[in-house]
Amino acid sequence: MNNFKFQTEQFADIKILRYLVPVFQDLNLRQKKLLFFLHEAALCGRDIFWDQNYKHNLLIRRNLENIYLTYNGNKTTESWKEFVVYLKRLWFSNGIHHHYSNDKILPSFNIDDFDEFVMNSSSDNFDLQNFKSLEELIIFFKKNVFNADIDSKKINQKEGEDLVKTSSVNFYENISQKEVEDYYNSKIQATEEPLSLGMNSKIVKINGEIKELVWKKDGLYGNYIKQIINNLSQALPYCENDIQRKSFLKLIEYYETGNLKNFDEYSILWVSDTKSEIDVINGFIEVYADPLGRKATFESTVSIIDIEATKRASIISNNALWFEQHSTTDKKFKKEKITGVSAKAVNVVVESGDCSPSTPIGINLPNADWIRTKYGSKSVTISNIISAYDEVSKDSGALSEFAYNEEEIRLSKEWSSLGSNLHVDMHEIIGHGSGKIANGVGDTAETLKNYASTIEEARADLVALYFAIDEKLIDLGLMKNIEAGIAEYNSYIRGGLMTQLVRIEAGKNLEESHMRNRQLIALWAYELGKSENVIERKQKDGKSYFVINDHQKLREIFGIELKEIQRIKSEGDYNKAKELVEKYGVIVDKKLHKEILERWKKLNIAPYSGFINPLLKPILKDNEIVDIEILYPEDFAEQMIYYSLNYGRT
Repeated sequence: MNNFKFQTEQFADIKILRYLVPVFQDLNLRQKKLLFFLHEAALCGRDIFWDQNYKHNLLIRRNLENIYLTYNGNKTTESWKEFVVYLKRLWFSNGIHHHYSNDKILPSFNIDDFDEFVMNSSSDNFDLQNFKSLEELIIFFKKNVFNADIDSKKINQKEGEDLVKTSSVNFYENISQKEVEDYYNSKIQATEEPLSLGMNSKIVKINGEIKELVWKKDGLYGNYIKQIINNLSQALPYCENDIQRKSFLKLIEYYETGNLKNFDEYSILWVSDTKSEIDVINGFIEVYADPLGRKATFESTVSIIDIEATKRASIISNNALWFEQHSTTDKKFKKEKITGVSAKAVNVVVESGDCSPSTPIGINLPNADWIRTKYGSKSVTISNIISAYDEVSKDSGALSEFAYNEEEIRLSKEWSSLGSNLHVDMHEIIGHGSGKIANGVGDTAETLKNYASTIEEARADLVALYFAIDEKLIDLGLMKNIEAGIAEYNSYIRGGLMTQLVRIEAGKNLEESHMRNRQLIALWAYELGKSENVIERKQKDGKSYFVINDHQKLREIFGIELKEIQRIKSEGDYNKAKELVEKYGVIVDKKLHKEILERWKKLNIAPYSGFINPLLKPILKDNEIVDIEILYPEDFAEQMIYYSLNYGRT
């Protein structure tokens, strides 16, 4: 695979990549069968995520795909080409709202041509649902797809507005933010092991009565969940050990019942399984898509351990208590002992839902703080995704454009890969895995509400940043000198204050939790160090740069930030969380933003990346699986259509 093509195409603000699974051919047939059924279970939940993102997403996608597949008109027109790009953007974002900005993606093709596209496509395959004719379907599209004022924002985080009513995400219907909060406040119980209330349900108000529609086998999304259960059941004979088998059985039970206690029991089993080479995340996990930080989206990753890269993660994990004891966090918010913090690097085989096509590079679960405290957590760094990013970023020109001097460029070229990997490992392992909630303080989703995700990501990043230039990393053999950490400091400030801004439109503020977190840390640090010129804003050839003059001083500032962010989480200080996020994490410097966008445009680099997944194909003999072949598709549209045809109908 020496000539493997990592990047396949670029359109709009997106580049499409691929990743290799380097160890697949070395697996035995039992392991390959296990991977295959987990691969199928992952993809069976894909459309759940589409529907969660917006109630009309599946209707819109299916009808656009019918046009894409059956249109017999002129495909050389600019309008048709724009139609194809629009559909690709929807595939990438799992819906009509941008995957990062949350703004509605408006078609750039001619609205008048849409009628012609419909009328010259197969009428038999349109999904009309409750529409009586194609004309009614066209009217629906022109109202809900082409109109910028209808359902314009998937997730609204703007302070002072009703976040439920102004968000288009499909977790709530006919209900206000206050009604949702009052509903769940009435159900909160004083317990050391609180359930993640509402994590797997849609809440609606019908005839004045509030109801929860639970996502389970015989509930909402039941047809998809039955297929997930079926594939998890077929995976059972191939489990690597008893605890993995028990965890699958408990996950199946959770999907059958919708009982959140079952999910906690599954999470405890999953985090306890540290021996399996093959692992899976499958379920309703992250709450970033809910403006109230409660409802979880479907996601799945299926992976194989990367033994060599796991050695680095294991060193950090094995020394987690040292890092906890030596952080700047107030002693009363530190864990006295570290329980079950396991860490590994993996190569993913397939990703789905909230992990695809845009994917994380690290994962730390479970999310429930009480499970973390009592049973530990499992941190995962995704090696083959990081490797793919490294391959396509070589010589992109972005570093030369935004780094201030040759020394910054040298440090980045020599050490950025290691620095970034260490940051991800520490973020996931000793970041998310650190600290504790004060006695009597409820779950973070209850206390910090819509700021919970930003505060948690900031906390994990600050742990990683604080230790990035610590001599302990040299003592542990994780780096030769602190230059890797210095390169990461430069990259983080450069990204948090400048280059991440290429991901949002001119005039917009930050909405996404990770972007808010990075600017919060960087801008707050800039302000805290202003009197000593720790970070300096410089001009050169009419261009802006942010230069770190004293990395050790910046480390001290990161320590100050970490102490306060941990206190906010531990005490559930909503008002301070709101103050910090709104002051440092939301508002964008419009003049600087305009400059950054103009500089980036000249580089012709798409700011977002997503991946085509490998495809696992069973080889049959006499109706028995005798091998599993791994294929590496190159065409993004082809894979999206394949998924829709094979996993998108129930």
